[in-house]
Amino acid sequence: MSNFEQYDTANIVADDKAHFLHPWQEFDKFDKTGALPIAEATGAYIYDSDGNQLLDAIGGMWCTNIGLGRDEMAEAIAEQVRQMAYANPMVDMTNIPGSQLAKKLAELAPGDLNHVFFSCGGSTAIDSALRLVHFYQNSRGMPEKKHILARQEAYHGSTFAAMSISGKQADHIPEFDYLTDTIHHLSCPYYYRAPDGLSETQFTDSLVKEFEEKIIALGGGDKVAAFFAEPIMGSGGVIVPPEGYLKRMWEVCQANDILFVADEVVTAFGRLGHWFASESVFDIKPDIITTAKGLTSGYQPLGATIFSDRIWQVISEPGNGRYFAHGFTYTGHPVACRAALKNIEIMERERILEHVRDVGPYFLKQLKKLEQLPIVGEVRGDHFMVCIENVANKDTKTLFDEQIDIGQRITDECARRGVLVRPIGHLNVLSPSLILNAEEIDRIVVTLGDSISAVMADLKTENLWSV
Repeated sequence: MSNFEQYDTANIVADDKAHFLHPWQEFDKFDKTGALPIAEATGAYIYDSDGNQLLDAIGGMWCTNIGLGRDEMAEAIAEQVRQMAYANPMVDMTNIPGSQLAKKLAELAPGDLNHVFFSCGGSTAIDSALRLVHFYQNSRGMPEKKHILARQEAYHGSTFAAMSISGKQADHIPEFDYLTDTIHHLSCPYYYRAPDGLSETQFTDSLVKEFEEKIIALGGGDKVAAFFAEPIMGSGGVIVPPEGYLKRMWEVCQANDILFVADEVVTAFGRLGHWFASESVFDIKPDIITTAKGLTSGYQPLGATIFSDRIWQVISEPGNGRYFAHGFTYTGHPVACRAALKNIEIMERERILEHVRDVGPYFLKQLKKLEQLPIVGEVRGDHFMVCIENVANKDTKTLFDEQIDIGQRITDECARRGVLVRPIGHLNVLSPSLILNAEEIDRIVVTLGDSISAVMADLKTENLWSV
């Protein structure tokens, strides 16, 4: 590692506060606290500008799947930069890494998803999916088939269209505008918060019925174009759907000629132990899959919208003079695509998917032990994608007052103990690099347990909570 004395932390923080607008920046709070400067990283560990080490249980942002600081990745990226850093991707020009990656993704994707459009990340992959849906429906002579269905508490990105499809109420703040005329949100498949007395099967039945009734209310399959769904809802709280829910929703789509768009920006590339979770975990074959994050393990920004032969055959039908007037300067960027190819190569060679399938159940099992603590209402997730839901009362599932900021308090305590976890309101989310071993998992669990206990003690002292 470097000599951390080279970093002037105070000036870095001051310059950052003065000039860098951060995603989800809370202005009043940020003005007081600023940001933690991360200077270096290796494997599953990051280092701030003062040299303090943190075990990154967030995995960057669901994305550093193979770990950071890999020389092999740096060399591949540098080699591509030297060889050809950029080439115009429009119409009749391509680049070799982009072409190779498209072929590889077609091989890895389920079903007949053999066609790939590249963008710059998850949000633009979702935007591209929406535009592809519109293009497809218009090309097949169904211009009124425009309604989009998604779920409450879903997160699909932060561009205008992607955030409109998202259903997280906390993100739909009044200072921004959203598309509302053709985008609609169904109930969240959140069984922990389901009405009392409903079995999981009854809850699932009610969700499917709501979907069917909404389709009818909007004018039937001739009016509804697509259903967007994360296989496991990530930023909405790692909501694992009830058994059979996704399969039944997919079957409703099939019966009504509605495209099923699986947002696998988080769940693809090993987080659940498979290249893609849709078919391998949930037994569905989407018409479109969006992915990003783990595609390059965060080494380069890249998103992909992967779609079916069924869609391709319609939009590319000869003799119609159509052209796909959508794209980005950095579509299929050769350096990003080279990084993705190397990332996939490493995952295959090191059998990282197999490692996740082996160690992931242990990760969840150990974290489940935290449910013994008085304020932990539920620990849920799948493999390397887990959420801790903190509640003031486990019997009633009552939440803490927002002003207590329970998730942040726990995150701060974990950070003081050298582990970084993500706060989302009353939740704490974990999505670490997929290379974690059992010892590191145990450290995360012990740290969380100690941190939650410390927070409970503080809340009692402050008269903010009692058992």
